[in-house]
Amino acid sequence: MFQGAAALSLDAKGRLAIPARHRDALAVQDGQVVITAHPHRCLLVYPVPAWIPIRDQVLAAPSFNEHAAMLKRLLVGYAQDEALDAAGRVLVAPSLRQFAQLEKQVWLVGQGSHFELWSDARWQEQQEKMLALATEGLPPGFESLAL
Repeated sequence: MFQGAAALSLDAKGRLAIPARHRDALAVQDGQVVITAHPHRCLLVYPVPAWIPIRDQVLAAPSFNEHAAMLKRLLVGYAQDEALDAAGRVLVAPSLRQFAQLEKQVWLVGQGSHFELWSDARWQEQQEKMLALATEGLPPGFESLAL
């Protein structure tokens, strides 16, 4: 399970060093991961076994439905198979870095089965939105959440 948020840096080649505590679980299939785009302008980083059923579900949607076709273009069209190197780094493709406006400082945020990868600026915006939930109220399904 992937949880927690870590401030990290992309190197000059666009590689991201995955925190050591997550490397083995993330790269369960020959060191391979899948990185793709998300509609919120972040990236998703999946272990291959977790990505395959999502990809298959997206691809099963009707191609003539405009919204389904857009999601296919985004999620599957941007998907990149990448391998962790011996140092635990993974290359984030230039097209994905451009899509998510990633610069040097990034945030890797655990989401259980996968990670989100955010630019520092967009992550700060997300934090402000998260804090606003206190005054706006919780989303459906969270009404009985007790912390």
